Amino acid sequence: MLKLTPFLILLAYGLIMYWFSAWRTKQELNEKSSPLADARLKKLTDRMADALAVDRVVVHIYEIEPVNGLAASDGRIFITRGFYNKYRQGEVSAEEMATVIAHELGHVALGHTRKRMIDFSGTNAIRMALATVFNRFIPGLGVIIANFVTTLLMARLSRDDEYEADAYASALLVKAGIGLEPQKSLFRKLEKLVGMGGGAPAWLLSHPKTEDRIRAIEVNEERWKLSPEG
Repeated sequence: MLKLTPFLILLAYGLIMYWFSAWRTKQELNEKSSPLADARLKKLTDRMADALAVDRVVVHIYEIEPVNGLAASDGRIFITRGFYNKYRQGEVSAEEMATVIAHELGHVALGHTRKRMIDFSGTNAIRMALATVFNRFIPGLGVIIANFVTTLLMARLSRDDEYEADAYASALLVKAGIGLEPQKSLFRKLEKLVGMGGGAPAWLLSHPKTEDRIRAIEVNEERWKLSPEG
């Protein structure tokens, strides 16, 4: 048991840090958000609610400019003001915006927000353990190497979650009668919308490359067409 004590301490520290970060994020979301009221989007979220057999899908506007959508740890769905402005300016269609909401619903339904707590705590413990080991052999560089290794690990875990949320969104969009073209067309616009270049290697990104995400959607689309139940 004593041999495991240092690891358990690191794991507990990671959990405490995650809870503190989640608490601060929740406080900011409470202060800087309000329920979304948009008639066109509501028609689409109502269709998704029918497909999910729930009363309604509630979406909030998060008052920050970066283009993003997010699922909070308490299950709430958010679209940033910057993203909503792109929609209001005609750069993003209502159907494309609905695919973002479907994607965030996927993160909630698949338990990714809870899983992130475990991933964060575990990788934080690994980071500190690796830093201790590497510093014995490469003083001064151990922390840098440990941070790099665990950043790659977290990016890989995050990309897996994104693929799963994409697949969930695809299934929901088909069931709601919205289809998959808006999901694919949004991804084609996404790098321009967020002001991001495509030069970074995929394994350094927390989100998969756009072309890989579209390809995965099309693979699912073809598989569903061939399925006897599709």
